[in-house]
Amino acid sequence: MSELLAGIAYFVFVFFKAIQQRNVAYLHYKWVMPTSYCMSTTELFVISVVALKAIGSDTWVDMVPMVLTVGTGGGLGAIVAMYLHHRYVGENAARLEKRT
Repeated sequence: MSELLAGIAYFVFVFFKAIQQRNVAYLHYKWVMPTSYCMSTTELFVISVVALKAIGSDTWVDMVPMVLTVGTGGGLGAIVAMYLHHRYVGENAARLEKRT
């Protein structure tokens, strides 16, 4: 269960991290601080869950499911953030507004 929680939380963390990169790249100053607080909250949650799991593990092999779920969550978080930012915030969004 802790693996699933960590995977979901890391999805959210990487999503916010990718959005933050876009905020910086496109000078969206007003979104930098709120996004930073979201990032810190989810990152600390992931660190806590992983640490608690590691403390209760007998060997490093017990951590393999954690690695897989956190890695998958992170990759999917980045993909979703890229898609949504491009769709609703980036240049593509401006083109969509011109059509309507």
